[in-house]
Amino acid sequence: MLAKVRTAAVQGLDAYPVDVEVDVGGGLPAFTIVGLPDTAVQEAKERVRAAIRNSNFEVPSRKITINLAPADVRKEGPAFDLPMAIGILLATEQIRASGLDGAMALGELSLDGGIRPVPGVLSIAMAARAGGIHTLIAPAVNAQEAALVEGLQVYAVRSLFQVTQHLEGEEVLTPVRSPPHSDAGADYAVDFAEVKGQAYARRALEIAAAGGHNVLMVGPPGAGKTMLARRLPTILPPLIWDEAIEVTRIYSVAGRLNGHGPVRERPFRSPHHSTSSAALVGGGTVPRPGEVTLAHHGVLFLDELPEFHRDALEVLRQPLEEGFVTVARVQSTVTFPSRFMLVAAMNPCPCGYHGDGLRECLCTPSQIARYLGRISGPLLDRFDLHIEVPRVPSGDLMTTLPAEPSTDIRTRVLRARARQQERLGSLGACNAGMTGRLLRKYCRLDEEGRTFLRAAIERLGLSARAHDRILRLARTIADLEAADVLTNAHLAEAVQYRAFDRPLRLLA
Repeated sequence: MLAKVRTAAVQGLDAYPVDVEVDVGGGLPAFTIVGLPDTAVQEAKERVRAAIRNSNFEVPSRKITINLAPADVRKEGPAFDLPMAIGILLATEQIRASGLDGAMALGELSLDGGIRPVPGVLSIAMAARAGGIHTLIAPAVNAQEAALVEGLQVYAVRSLFQVTQHLEGEEVLTPVRSPPHSDAGADYAVDFAEVKGQAYARRALEIAAAGGHNVLMVGPPGAGKTMLARRLPTILPPLIWDEAIEVTRIYSVAGRLNGHGPVRERPFRSPHHSTSSAALVGGGTVPRPGEVTLAHHGVLFLDELPEFHRDALEVLRQPLEEGFVTVARVQSTVTFPSRFMLVAAMNPCPCGYHGDGLRECLCTPSQIARYLGRISGPLLDRFDLHIEVPRVPSGDLMTTLPAEPSTDIRTRVLRARARQQERLGSLGACNAGMTGRLLRKYCRLDEEGRTFLRAAIERLGLSARAHDRILRLARTIADLEAADVLTNAHLAEAVQYRAFDRPLRLLA
């Protein structure tokens, strides 16, 4: 007997349909899976056998052949377990197939017949709806994310036996309701009101949030660099619904959703400095999203920046400029989105106390030069703001006066973003993404402004990329003040955030 069950597999962030064809015929007892299965799919034979047996069905002592079509694409993961088991039960006429018309099923089976969650269900649900499928049978833990796709009936199942009861109409399940669309902001556990002092750094991060700019913070240990970075998402605009779905899809494919609904908080990723380049941009035999993709629409924080491997830092240059990263392998090439704010922190020297007013630096000039030289000029150019974060004075630490909360700062950021979107004509657009043509159109300078900027470039030795970043930064400062014209005051403040354009300037 022959049976066919529809399912899907994930490649990159997209999913493609897979037909699980099951043939149970004569011959010596055997269980064969074809169609380029990986090790996890091959091991499904034992899981499927045990799950069928422990769900009060019989495993036929016959030759079972399962084909995963299309056969020219490698299949991986345990999501094919459930459709394989359903196919065997259909082919041996232990259940009827009436409930599978226009349906798709997926899930990992445990030995007792339970159904475990699998990654990428949101992408599979989107592909199912696009392919004309109207019903998705998914693990209960994954049902909420699948229900985000409108026009698709999602049934949450917990066991193989429950699936068979539903398909035969003996215990019809109720479709999972999709959560209502909402652009409401997230409730963060941290707040800028907890930051003592650091008015200069707080102002710089407000500008960065308003324009989507990248930030490099330099200061001694304990100055609060990490504390400031972790609070940056709290002043960014809330995720709109489409952004939330995109971020949720990424985390679903990465297996990091854990059964929750749409992601409402801006992502904040902080990889360790030992992270490899593949872990940062994505990779593997079957490419998976890396940290730059997990930080999409959020913040990627690199603490102890000079301690990262040089090759890991250099691979960041393409996603920073283009907003996506392409991972090429022999069998496939996938593209992951990677539009994020890069925030990095570093010490001014190996011991961390160069320029500190209370502790003496023990490093030699050559040691400091080698340490700072680990950051290449091209990478440094991609930071719009280079800011000093000094030790917090004791008076600021002991004050009981509350600092400005994140909600007040976010209000100003939202007003500035609204001006940018009105100017640039695109939802989510910000000054950091302005092209050269847009810079010439919206960042025009008078003769006095050109003279000022020319002098700053010559004095600091700024590159052409740094020149453009100063103009973008000045435009954001003007937007925070609701000003239409760039003035010398805006340019002067923007230039002061380029004080560390070359690492060796920190030795001065």
